[in-house]
Amino acid sequence: MTTPAPTSTSPTARLLWRRARGLLLAAAVLAVAGVTIAALRSGEHTGALDPRSAAPYGSKALSRLLADRGVRTNIVTSTDQVRAETGPRTTLLVPFPNSLDDHQRKAVRDAADHSGRTVLLSPGPDATAALIHGVRTSAPTPVQRTPPDCTLPAAQRAGDSDLGGFRYTTNTEGSDACYLSDGKPTLLRVPHALSEDTETSGDTVLLGTPEPLYNKHLDQHGNASLTLQLLGTHPRLLWYLPTDAGTAPPSDQQRGLLDLLPSGWTWATLQLGVAAALAALWRARRLGPLVPEKLPVSVPASETTEGRARLYRRANARGHAADALRSASRTRLAPQAGLPPARAHLPEVLVPALTDRTARHPVPAPDSGPFDERTIRTLLFGPPPQDDAALARLADDLDRLERHLISDTSPATPPKDKDTSS
Repeated sequence: MTTPAPTSTSPTARLLWRRARGLLLAAAVLAVAGVTIAALRSGEHTGALDPRSAAPYGSKALSRLLADRGVRTNIVTSTDQVRAETGPRTTLLVPFPNSLDDHQRKAVRDAADHSGRTVLLSPGPDATAALIHGVRTSAPTPVQRTPPDCTLPAAQRAGDSDLGGFRYTTNTEGSDACYLSDGKPTLLRVPHALSEDTETSGDTVLLGTPEPLYNKHLDQHGNASLTLQLLGTHPRLLWYLPTDAGTAPPSDQQRGLLDLLPSGWTWATLQLGVAAALAALWRARRLGPLVPEKLPVSVPASETTEGRARLYRRANARGHAADALRSASRTRLAPQAGLPPARAHLPEVLVPALTDRTARHPVPAPDSGPFDERTIRTLLFGPPPQDDAALARLADDLDRLERHLISDTSPATPPKDKDTSS
């Protein structure tokens, strides 16, 4: 079995490379950029209020200052760690109390009863009500330089600090209300009742804003002094950054993937869908009937044929190519059978007429195979070819049929008259 010779429409390695090199180059650039960024940031922590982060909103500077004063900072990520490691000589810092679920808030509340101090950063009304009793939360105010306005030693030594945000009030005896804004404190220290298993009672400190803990604000006013005194009263600081990867919440608190998406994503998806529908409608609408237009230049028929063949090959449209070949052959063969062009594409009319014509004009010996009714029907109205080789054979057979019928029906050359002058 011989392999068909490549044609002008056959893709070459150079052509394939020219088509794909742009996509391959873009993919390579993206892969290199991703690997480079991942390598550069593999050991970097950029989370807000993260004691390992040197970013403007991180807290690495505060962690270093605490370490210089003998306070060891431990990051805890699960409720089990919070319960197990909290004690009377530890300070528990909760940077994000508003994002805790009920399961995590219960763990923090239980741990606060046994800790030396619990510090809550900017807890809102719901978080405050869930984590500490007897404290009311008021609307937040702008963060600005604020004097202590209280007798708490830590606040007196720190002086003015950047405070604001939520404001808190309580009737608990022995509380300290500092850094007032519109008459209400933005720093509130609430002592705990003396427990039976400890000699001293702990306390809970509520800060209306986390601004004093940020790297970018730590060296301003009395922020560093205030935070060091609030968080450095005990030798261990537990910094709670919850993940709870190993502790599943109760079944009634489990959320699905759609519940985790912000509400804005729903509206954004709806808007994108409407925009896509309008764009499709705009692109699909017809501005009027098609108008034929002459080409600005003359294109040789061979180039047009080759270009259309390339398009068919790229799209694997062998059926369309076969239909074009058969339609052209039927149009040329119909006059040879005495049929008008309007009836050239009717198989029940064209096939019997051509069969009768070939019966009167048998295929000569050099050609291979007769043209009976079944063969003619298959050639002119058959199914699409299955591969390129079958399409090439169909083109050859159609050409052979046309050459046979057109040559047999062409007028013969008249014979020359004999010379009678002699």
